[in-house]
Amino acid sequence: MSSYKKIGRLGTFVMCLNLDRGGIFLLVLKYSLVIPLLCACLGFPAIINAYPEEPPIKAMTFAKIQDVSLYYEIHGEGEPILLIHGGLSHAGYWRAQIDDLARDYLVIAVDSRGHGRSSLSNKPITYNLLANDFLLLLDKLNIQSTNILGWSDGGIIALELAIREPQRLKKIIAYGANFHPKGVQPNVAENSRFREFLTRASRDYHAMSPEPDRWSEFLENITNMWTTEPNFSDLELQNITVPTLVLGGQQEEAIYPEHIEELSKKIPNSKLIMMPKTGHFAMLEEPEKFNEIVRSFLKRRLKY
Repeated sequence: MSSYKKIGRLGTFVMCLNLDRGGIFLLVLKYSLVIPLLCACLGFPAIINAYPEEPPIKAMTFAKIQDVSLYYEIHGEGEPILLIHGGLSHAGYWRAQIDDLARDYLVIAVDSRGHGRSSLSNKPITYNLLANDFLLLLDKLNIQSTNILGWSDGGIIALELAIREPQRLKKIIAYGANFHPKGVQPNVAENSRFREFLTRASRDYHAMSPEPDRWSEFLENITNMWTTEPNFSDLELQNITVPTLVLGGQQEEAIYPEHIEELSKKIPNSKLIMMPKTGHFAMLEEPEKFNEIVRSFLKRRLKY
């Protein structure tokens, strides 16, 4: 790994299943624009305080991938692990994991297309398209096989890659991921913690994006994906051979905990861990415990 330059250093599913696509988009947009004012008045103290105040930008690296420019960072050295964030967020949400894992691993943290500092094209965003972006980035970095830690949308992308390109993966950790839109809780957009997340997502997009005036377009694009994807079949999940940890929180704000448990049952020999006293944002709320779980799974020499 000596050839790699070492540099310093929210699948978020916001939809309401009883609304049509337009209604979902308007509901999410409403919270992303209005809640900043409400937060100031009501003083929500929850997970918003755990969000990284500033993205960890000590070096900025971009790669031309398909029709977009992807921002990525590389930290540490050793066996590679790719960190894939959730929808509407960015690589900065992994700050606590980057700092910890970079002591022993080559950590690749990326802003997905349209997120963070990466550009947005005119193509509809799909999990298949996002997965292709990451495969091409790995090719560009000459990484033949990697671990993946994916949160929410990132966990779904990890599953997509495990189904399509298992030879490119060592192990995957799918945290807070669903395998079908029915796994999303219908009242997620009404959850106070999720409203705080939407506040932060809007603020970060306008501060970080190379095209900040495209927020509404980007939000509608992502919402369209969430309402129709993913749609992994039982057969696809049953054929996953990559060692898999299905990770969730018992107090999940976005995905039904039972859905996460069902996902684990559909993947042969997968390991399931449901963290107590936390939900969709455990890497922010419980970083030490979260990192301990990730490290333990990566170090285990499992037989599948």
